[in-house]
Amino acid sequence: MLKKLYGYFSNKKSLAQLQVIPREDHNISRRNISHSALKVIQRLNQSGYESYLVGGGVRDLQLGGRPKDFDVATSATPEQVKQIFRNSRIIGRRFKIVHVRFGREIIEVTTFRAHHDANTDKDQPSSDSARSDSGMLLRDNVYGDIVSDACRRDFTINALYYTTNNFCIHDYTNGMDDLQQQKIRMIGNPAERYKEDPVRMLRAIRFAAKLNFSIEPATEKPIAQLRSLLTNIPSARLFDESLKMFMGGYSLACLQQLDKYKLLEFLSPPAATAMVNQASARSFFERTMRNTDKRLANDLRVTPAYIYAALLWPAVCAEESHLITKGEHPARALQLAAQHVIGKQVKHTAIPKRFTQSMREIWELQFRLLNPRGQQFFTLVEHPRFRAAYDFLLMREENGENLNNMGVWWTNFQSANEEERQVMATNFTTKSKPQKTKRRRSNHQKSPAKN
Repeated sequence: MLKKLYGYFSNKKSLAQLQVIPREDHNISRRNISHSALKVIQRLNQSGYESYLVGGGVRDLQLGGRPKDFDVATSATPEQVKQIFRNSRIIGRRFKIVHVRFGREIIEVTTFRAHHDANTDKDQPSSDSARSDSGMLLRDNVYGDIVSDACRRDFTINALYYTTNNFCIHDYTNGMDDLQQQKIRMIGNPAERYKEDPVRMLRAIRFAAKLNFSIEPATEKPIAQLRSLLTNIPSARLFDESLKMFMGGYSLACLQQLDKYKLLEFLSPPAATAMVNQASARSFFERTMRNTDKRLANDLRVTPAYIYAALLWPAVCAEESHLITKGEHPARALQLAAQHVIGKQVKHTAIPKRFTQSMREIWELQFRLLNPRGQQFFTLVEHPRFRAAYDFLLMREENGENLNNMGVWWTNFQSANEEERQVMATNFTTKSKPQKTKRRRSNHQKSPAKN
């Protein structure tokens, strides 16, 4: 087993001997671990299987964080796990895992994986293992032991195993050292590991952004040459990855990392083009992400619709202007521009329809908030997407757009009582109406004087 693993990994330092970190030398306490995760580990152990808390939960606990998700790795197969837990189901075909549900909480349980390469793949049943011509793993259900599992994980800081037997951490890849040195390091040959799963490039920069770590040189170097492999990733999976980046509380840092490594174009080509070519677009995106991070830090709600509405806004505006020059009415031009830009975007990230509809409403409300008429003042504030559209309007003004201070106007309108709102609406309507001027009648138009 060890000879095969050493043969696979060109960087033999990535496969270290087991280090056992006793309870007194690490920061993890059971009090900070989900009771549901502890139940899963206990029942698997009682059933005769090895089981450990693993991955981001261990990493974040060691760093002093409070993770929301906890993953368990075990020697039990998915089918054996399902037999133990009635409240579970097997999901995934490419990578089988078991979800054990406790109310709203889900504990993800994975079976120890083993390494397989192009030579051994053909000896495996097609349902267990498959690889594309580019080297990407299409199915990865070859099982092994904890040593092989540690070496099959992506980064050293995600390959730490916490056991409840003696409350120690098992470290096979020097992950604890990299945590202390604040390094993102790939386990094994980085180029080969990226080919196995190109999404690991996105994960590398996400962890660097989230933890404020640096990506060590060998892990960083292949990204420039291999980033085009992301075009092979299904759009639905890229949408999920984008949510992890933009809705985790560190979206500004992720945006900056995406820009640095030129990976934004694989998530949103229109946003990447605008960010490079328009300084105003770059500042608008950064304001959006900074505001999103602030809202999440204050436990306020954010939606993918708002984030994607911001990322695609420059493209929508450019398309809208083009259509207006061709004679389209501004309101209609905005609708057509939204349809065109969203149609191109969903080819890269499969944004669900419930979000694209909200995006359209946010955009269309921009026109209506700037040009309200009649009773629209009162109906607009009751619109389900008014708050998001209003925030969007404020963001545009903060970014330097001249919108006739309509953001301030709507702020005052919301805080006014009914009587004050009526006065504001009347004054706005009167002010916005074009003034009629009397025409002077010429002498020959005057009525003849009466005798």
